[in-house]
Amino acid sequence: MNTPQYIFSTYKLNKVYPGGKQVIKDISLSFLPGAKIGVLGGNGAGKSTLLKIMAGLDKDYSGEALLAEGVKVGYLPQEPELNDKLNVYENVMEGMSEAKKLVDDFNNISLKFAEDLSEDEMNETILK
Repeated sequence: MNTPQYIFSTYKLNKVYPGGKQVIKDISLSFLPGAKIGVLGGNGAGKSTLLKIMAGLDKDYSGEALLAEGVKVGYLPQEPELNDKLNVYENVMEGMSEAKKLVDDFNNISLKFAEDLSEDEMNETILK
């Protein structure tokens, strides 16, 4: 029998803010790959706090929060911190720089493969 590989799980997760306000109390949950998850609750219920813990931005909690090895989490805050010296497009591209570089690298490699390359040149192109 195969045990499911969870991409994120918590066990008895608790979060208490200074002053004593507890927004997360003894939460245990697990997410399977590809699952569509909704987080519902009123204002101040801990939804954003849970997402920050998942993204690794908040480490001040008790209990366990485990992200599977190799899993990447992106987090877009409700109130994004924008660079006021950049326009909207430039701010978006700043956040997309890693993905844009991967696409650019892929396109450059694809163009290179359109050329008549020797096997050594192909291997060199792939390893760059």
